[in-house]
Amino acid sequence: MVKPKRRYVCQACGGVSNRWQGQCPDCSEWNTLSEDAPQTVFSSKHDLSSGGRPILFTPLDAPGELPKRRASGLAEFDRALGGGLVPGSAILLGGDPGIGKSTLLLQAAAHIANSGSTAVYVSGEEAAGQVRLRAERLGLSKSPIQLASATSVRDILTTLGMMDPPSLLVIDSIQTMHSDTIEGAPGTVSQVRGCAFELIRYAKENDVTLILVGHVTKDGSIAGPRVLEHMVDVVMSFEGERSHQYRILRSLKNRFGPVDEIGVFAMEGAGLAEVGNPSMLFLSGREDAMAGSAVFAAMEGTRPVLIEIQALIVRLQSGATPRRAVVGWDSGRMAMLLAVLEARCGLNFSSAEVYLNVAGGYRLADPAADLAVAAALVSALGDRPLPKNAVWFGEVSLAGEIRPVAHSSIRQRESAKLGFGSAFGPVATTKPEKGLDFTGLSMLPNLVDRILTDA
Repeated sequence: MVKPKRRYVCQACGGVSNRWQGQCPDCSEWNTLSEDAPQTVFSSKHDLSSGGRPILFTPLDAPGELPKRRASGLAEFDRALGGGLVPGSAILLGGDPGIGKSTLLLQAAAHIANSGSTAVYVSGEEAAGQVRLRAERLGLSKSPIQLASATSVRDILTTLGMMDPPSLLVIDSIQTMHSDTIEGAPGTVSQVRGCAFELIRYAKENDVTLILVGHVTKDGSIAGPRVLEHMVDVVMSFEGERSHQYRILRSLKNRFGPVDEIGVFAMEGAGLAEVGNPSMLFLSGREDAMAGSAVFAAMEGTRPVLIEIQALIVRLQSGATPRRAVVGWDSGRMAMLLAVLEARCGLNFSSAEVYLNVAGGYRLADPAADLAVAAALVSALGDRPLPKNAVWFGEVSLAGEIRPVAHSSIRQRESAKLGFGSAFGPVATTKPEKGLDFTGLSMLPNLVDRILTDA
């Protein structure tokens, strides 16, 4: 016996509830539950073990040519993807409004179209004339991109079925797509999930590289159901501050390559320009050695990037509560590092305001940044400039130990290539790079003594 069952779906997280309530029990958001299409529940008499069509199994070592990646024309884009676009893959690209997602994809689509392949760009947010206006500003107006403005998935798939499958299909954006077989407005959980499923199925069956542009919420996560990130093969985030020139394309999930790879771009008047050496971008403007400035050799995927970390210590004269401000790093980790410096090294930060900034608007998540941050804080506290040609890397434990980190040889090699003469890191580090004077530090007090003493 078939029984219809009501259910309510949260429009913020996709959680399902059997009854309506003001607050979602999963994400605690208010007034986000809305009734979804009735769910049909089958009794145990219905058996799914017969009546279907047989599927074809293929052995893992079956002979045949593996899919070849296609170059997007943007080396930084291909680097973040793991080597290029894979036929039949689905890519989800998210980012803040105005960060340059549409510009990036329009440039990639233009290169593929100019190379003799077919690129289809479907915009659900702009009219075709508006997209052509942007293409003219970017110098891409002569590119043979197949452009359309549509929001109906049925219309899009019907039109694509009347032509040869393209090499690249861009949907900008998935939150604007609508399917007439699903109840609800565009952007709801059921619509996003259903539209994405149909588009991904078309891409898999026809070896089409599909790129879905996704909106983001105020905390930076991709809007819509989390199942959307599970459905696609690659999840990418386009990051950066609109007040800064640089943009970072970061791979968060990749079934065909390494995660945490990045591609660096600079926003210019003619579009996004690739930055082949991002270290020079983040280290620009360091003419004189100043107290509170330390260079950190970070790792983004397989790419080393040198970044400047800046610290400022302001002593308070009154009994006011001191501030702690962090830009580009985890504020909780800085609080932990300050506690270790006070408990293990005898330094006093409790009566001072502490400000920490990662230059260029970069966002750090590498635990090896502990030593560079500690060096910048101690340098600012004692007003002692650090050596200008030195880099710092290492993880600091609660006991004040400086622990080894991964890829130390790659960090040193990049530092030596950019002209740095010395490096400071954990004692248990791989063989120092040729041309680089490496100094091993075992405990955090060794760092403090080296910076604050004249010896």
